[in-house]
Amino acid sequence: MFGPTKSTTGKGLSDTMIDIVTRLGEVKVKTAEALRASEADERASVVLVAVVREFDSKADKANRQANDDASARDSVIELEQAGDSAKAAAEADPNLGEPARQAVLDAHLAICILKTEI
Repeated sequence: MFGPTKSTTGKGLSDTMIDIVTRLGEVKVKTAEALRASEADERASVVLVAVVREFDSKADKANRQANDDASARDSVIELEQAGDSAKAAAEADPNLGEPARQAVLDAHLAICILKTEI
């Protein structure tokens, strides 16, 4: 569990859930930046772009499904796995430019940090 589930918002969501939803939104910003940078990099491999696109898609899915503690945790784990794949693809692509590589690494780091906090 994520901790206290008492709602202080009056809307039925715990403070912890609101924080996770907020943080997942922040991760989505990073995955979208990684996707934009990867797609803009003319030397990026099609495999790298596809893997980063999947990472970004998983971020969308995580944001849609994070409506209770259990589903939020599962979404974070699934998103981290996609992030691991994106990181590996970025590190394996010898032609990937530094801005795109850094954007992918930043997105991966964002989900890894969130996972350690739940």
